[in-house]
Order: sequence, then structure tokens, then C-alpha cells
Amino acid sequence: MNVAIIDYGAGNIRSVLSALHRVGCHATVAQSPSDLRSARAVILPGVGAAADTMENLRARGLADAVVQWIEADRPFMGICMGLQVLFSQSEEGGGQDCLGVLPGRVTRLPQGLKIPHMGWNQVHYKFESPLFRGIPDGSNFYFVHSFVAQPDNPSVILGETEYGTRFCSAVATSNLVATQFHPEKSGPLGLRVYANFLRDALH
Repeated sequence: MNVAIIDYGAGNIRSVLSALHRVGCHATVAQSPSDLRSARAVILPGVGAAADTMENLRARGLADAVVQWIEADRPFMGICMGLQVLFSQSEEGGGQDCLGVLPGRVTRLPQGLKIPHMGWNQVHYKFESPLFRGIPDGSNFYFVHSFVAQPDNPSVILGETEYGTRFCSAVATSNLVATQFHPEKSGPLGLRVYANFLRDALH
């Protein structure tokens, strides 16, 4: 079961590895495009700023590798910043071009809210997906973020969450899924999300 977790210097690699281990997956860490060659699925986790994320992905040759992986319709999962960088641009830090896999922008949560949005919140499904198999609609997951994705194509929005506004908290299209919340911080249901992704990706 070869699952590659992309390491571009973000801080939550260890917790993602631990969560995958708990669902029976011994993943490898990918720090260069060559590390993806034997992978059957790729996970892009992330914390931090969009500019730093993109700079580090590009410096390691991983930005193009991720785009090529997704365009080849191979199983991919993004987490938090790993969701946001899939879009065309982020307004964080004065503006940042991202991977452009999904048309749309990443914008700051509305003023007047406590930022970052941190803690448990509900995810409401827009359509059925294997990612949430066995997980009730409206279940709580753990969030830590200040920016949200706004897809140009609303049909890719798998889940929505309320925090001052109704925002996109999960996307799915073809073999790509991504969550704004952190499954590795979301207890048993978060582990179920990982298990569902792996079962669908590696069947």
C-alpha cells in the first residue's frame, strides 16, 4: 500500500503519518518528484501561508509533479492548505498564484469573526461521496484556518460549513478530494475519512 505524503516543510506531516498508521496504512514521505514514482495515491497536507507553501513546492519540483499527478486522474487528497493551493489564486499575503488545478480564488474569512477559525464545526454534504461513507451529514471536524476557497464551479463543492458565512469545506472531482478541516485532528470520524479515501484510492 504505497501512499506518498508530500513534504514541503509543513509542520503536520508527523500527525498525518500517525493517523494513516492507525488505519493500517504505512505511508512514505515524498520530498521530490522521484518519490512519487511508486506511489498509488498522494496526500498533500498543509499548514502555514500560501506563499511559503507554493515557494517550497516549486523549489522541490513538486508543484508541477502534483499538477501532473492530478491531471493523470490518479488518487489525490489535499488537507487544509493542501486544499487551498489547488485553486488558481489566494489573496493571502497580497496575492499568490497557486496550482490552478481548480478554477477559483481563496479569500479571507469575513471581518468581525475571530480569526483563525479554530475548533470543531459541522460539515454539511452537497452530494454523496465515498470520502464520507458511514459518516453522518452534519458531523463535526476540526478546523484551523483564516482563508477559504471559493470555487468558480460550485459542482466541485462536496461539503459546506458555517462560520460567519457558508464556506466550502470539502471538494471532490474525479479522483481528487480535499478537505479544509484536518482529519488527523478530528478523532474517529477523521480517521474514517482517511480510511475511506484509502479504500477508494487503493481498491
